[in-house]
Amino acid sequence: MSGRPSVPIDLIRGFWGRIRAGDSIEDAATLVGMSVTQARRTFRKAGGVNQFPASPLKGRYLSWLEREEIHDLTARGEGVRKIARALGRDPATISRELARGMTNRRGYRPSVAQHKANAARRGPRSAKLAVNGRLREEVQRRLHRRESPEQIAGRLRTDFPDDAEMRVSHETIYQALYVQSRGGLNRELATHLRTGRSMRKPRRAEGERRGRIPDMVMISERPAEAEDRAVPGHWEGDLILGSVASGSAIGTLVERSTGFVMLLHLPENHTALAVQEAMIEKISQLPEHLKRSLTWDQGSEMASHKAITAATGLDIYFCDPHSPWQRGSNENTNGLLRQYFPKGTDLSVHGPGILDNVAAELNCRPRKRYDWETPAERLDKLLSNPHTNTGVA
Repeated sequence: MSGRPSVPIDLIRGFWGRIRAGDSIEDAATLVGMSVTQARRTFRKAGGVNQFPASPLKGRYLSWLEREEIHDLTARGEGVRKIARALGRDPATISRELARGMTNRRGYRPSVAQHKANAARRGPRSAKLAVNGRLREEVQRRLHRRESPEQIAGRLRTDFPDDAEMRVSHETIYQALYVQSRGGLNRELATHLRTGRSMRKPRRAEGERRGRIPDMVMISERPAEAEDRAVPGHWEGDLILGSVASGSAIGTLVERSTGFVMLLHLPENHTALAVQEAMIEKISQLPEHLKRSLTWDQGSEMASHKAITAATGLDIYFCDPHSPWQRGSNENTNGLLRQYFPKGTDLSVHGPGILDNVAAELNCRPRKRYDWETPAERLDKLLSNPHTNTGVA
């Protein structure tokens, strides 16, 4: 490989050893057998500081001395893997380093690579959403539709498969919303997130205490086909409650295979009779192959579960106490719904039409677990496949 005559690496090591010991450049050069010109050039190109640690442990970044070693080994014709073994680095690190410091006329040059590395670490980069107006507008539009940052990031890869400039991580979106220095998005857009908080906080779960319901069939007896979510028609359900004074609630039904959501209108109360009537009306709208089972927690609102089963043919199973993960899809959906129906508010003001519109909006949101397909798209695919509808392999 072409390039300038290199100073032997053992001389460079010895030179920096003397510099660390406190010798001047001239004295160090004389002691190790380098010319003063070579010594000054070596010191200058390293920025006046030996970046190579005295201990055998490697730093996160390649040092100037390591770059000199790479130059020495490449001049001998050594390959990437042998250089990586000699320096104790990953071969990919060496490959990137050679590409960084390569010149047309003189091959790999440590000074070029060091300069580029220093420039890359010089100060923070501009936030992507702050400088890419097209991407920023697209993210803002989707936030207004109440899509989460993770949903937005995932769906952008699907909607713009050949445009790298339209890619952004969900963490970058959160940073743009919550960290002032990262900028790019209006802070007010945070109100469109599920939590609506102006600051990020960890999620917290609350337990519920439920009474015993006669003739319950427990989740352990639910068909095995419901576990793997391969067959549609298995649902999870729960209530989200309004203010205590209003007594209002909304029933939530989530199909396990697709995440498809239906909402029950319960404006006055959520007694067993009210839930029974709303449930029968909604379930009756489904085709038979989507009425296989329903899993609910042990709330008293399901005391009429046998009447619901008799009217709809939907088998109902109950979760174990204090086990919300047994209705994971429903728990997640209830969190999404709180974006629309905040805790402590009167839910009776939302009529059946509003509930249907909210459900439709959720069903058109891309989901990570479905490779960023929407629940509506997923359900359409299942319904168009007769083998899936019947559970036949």
